[in-house]
Amino acid sequence: MTAIVVGYVPKSEGRAALRRAAEKARLRGARLVVVNSARGGRDFDDDDAIRADVELATVSQQLKDAGIEAEVRQLVRGMDVAEDLIAVAEENAADFIVIGLRRRSPVGKLILGSNAQRILLDAPCPVLAVKAEDED
Repeated sequence: MTAIVVGYVPKSEGRAALRRAAEKARLRGARLVVVNSARGGRDFDDDDAIRADVELATVSQQLKDAGIEAEVRQLVRGMDVAEDLIAVAEENAADFIVIGLRRRSPVGKLILGSNAQRILLDAPCPVLAVKAEDED
């Protein structure tokens, strides 16, 4: 079975990426691997972990209710987001990775976000970049 890896954060760009990845998984009959990555350390406390667990449990249930085979992973292993998504894509021989992008200021548009840029340049497969919608 084929796999699609999606980077998920509980923000508009993460929700947009998840929606598009779920659509693609349904169309292709692919397994969806949802990855929520955090560096950990002192900035990631127990409250953050609990909120992430609740959010990811909700995502998992929504995908199950939609009939999409999915694996939801919370990764807190000291790697950055790009490293985590690339590693998961390699582990699963992913068909492609889906990431969400947020709107940027005119100056910010000159430079793509560092994680997004690394994923686009270093991924072992195609990358679908999805813009967050205003209403999210």
